Amino acid sequence: MSSANPGETGREKALRSYKLYIAGKDVEGDGWVYTVSARSLLEDVFTSVSLKRALEQDPESEAKHHPYVVGRCAIAGDNGIDLASEAAAAAAPEWAAVPLERRMRLGTLFREELIRRQDEFLEMLVAEAHPVKLARWELSCLLQVYSEESLRWYRERMHTEFEHNGRRLIVRRQPDGVVAFNPPQNAPAPSAALAVLALMAGNSVVVRAPRSIALSTMYVIRDVVAPLLEEVGAPPGVLNAVCGNPKQTLDRWVESPLIQDIFYIGGSQEGLRFQEQCVANGKKPILELAGNDGIIVWEGANIKHAAEAITESFYGSGQICMVPNYVLVHPNVAEELIAEVKEQVKTVRPGYPEDEDVLLSPVRRSEKFFTLLNQALENGAELITGGQRTELDGTPSETGVFLQPTVVRVDGLAGARKYDVVRHETFFPLLPIVVPEAAPNDELLANFIDFVNSNEYGLRNSLWARSARVINAFVQRVTNGGLLKINDSHIGFLPYLPSHGGTGLTGGVYGEANYPMLKTSHIQGVSIAHDISPREAVFGS
Repeated sequence: MSSANPGETGREKALRSYKLYIAGKDVEGDGWVYTVSARSLLEDVFTSVSLKRALEQDPESEAKHHPYVVGRCAIAGDNGIDLASEAAAAAAPEWAAVPLERRMRLGTLFREELIRRQDEFLEMLVAEAHPVKLARWELSCLLQVYSEESLRWYRERMHTEFEHNGRRLIVRRQPDGVVAFNPPQNAPAPSAALAVLALMAGNSVVVRAPRSIALSTMYVIRDVVAPLLEEVGAPPGVLNAVCGNPKQTLDRWVESPLIQDIFYIGGSQEGLRFQEQCVANGKKPILELAGNDGIIVWEGANIKHAAEAITESFYGSGQICMVPNYVLVHPNVAEELIAEVKEQVKTVRPGYPEDEDVLLSPVRRSEKFFTLLNQALENGAELITGGQRTELDGTPSETGVFLQPTVVRVDGLAGARKYDVVRHETFFPLLPIVVPEAAPNDELLANFIDFVNSNEYGLRNSLWARSARVINAFVQRVTNGGLLKINDSHIGFLPYLPSHGGTGLTGGVYGEANYPMLKTSHIQGVSIAHDISPREAVFGS
């Protein structure tokens, strides 16, 4: 049953309205937060902000009929947050006892439902400022995560059996219990959709929809996933969703004895502090933090294709954790690569999110972008292209809400990490290309691999090379990151391979490639013997 209101007089579309979703029911909250369309923020930011304020003061205001207003979500207070945890804990034992095959069916149903409702899903993301081209990419992630190939692979790791000396041996994964999900503001709905994997593992789930951008998360959980759980016979309370203040919600989750795992997506410093709180309170922290991904381009590489992958850095204005954040290029092809990147950057442009050719998103707070850029230039970096604010039509402007895709050149490998734009994730359309000093190839190769492995972050890394020796060296020796891609899109998704997860400041002390179905479960071994003498089993015959 959808929680969206029926159509209202004089409106083509109903205002989407979501209460808290707890124990299979829609529950009243403590007020509402409203979503206005991303287009409205570009056309008339004053009206958009005024509409939200008017509605939060008076939900029955005529402002709710304004075409800019697309939906609202109820806000959870302490009581709502705790009720959701209690409902999940109550449902967890019954759901964990459901056979794995029935739970696995949920993944197939979810993929089929996403395909059936893809236009609606994309519309929700576009309303929250995701360029439609990138919204399709986000959908492609979920279609690979829940592909038949991936589901088959998860199934094999959840339960495997062997026969050995008259015994049936089982290596299986058991659910952790109640898993709480904290999606990020930049991609809340696709991140919340990973909760289906925790459900397939046999866990109950509580999802916090980000208060500032809650609508798409509530849509995915309430309208897409919840009916599928009913279809597979899950008990009420297996899935719960609340829109709440982040600190308030996370504090209550950490303190609650009912929560076993917390899936946290956010910044590195905050996430590492949160990790300590979780461990101190007996929780398993599953961290998806900042990335600082590198693309390495070796001599002989396909420069045109490498430059295409490099320009992925600017998609969504760099406000995506898994886009490239720095480039390390062989000095023999540096000039050619920089020229090609400079040319291809021209295709990355701003505009309304529903426009097919748009890849840039608005950047509301851009002061840090200019701080990072100016620091790099003062330290000796060279500006290759960009560096200004721009209007909707691409015209440079002091008041523009977009930032031009910006490339700087950094010469020298040894001192490259003195530049913050190289050392840390920037989350802006700001990309350094590092050009090392000329050296023999063996020395360069060792230095390149060392540079990648010494990155404090570790989400994804890419290599562009034709040399089998160079490729093999990277495959064998690169330990940083949850994913290594070679001669491929940096941000593209594939079956079997992880979509998330990493090492260092990206994943915390337990960081690795993140398969949420495996991360929210634990390994258990079982032996079932027939007519076995315990004494002989220990001492032999």
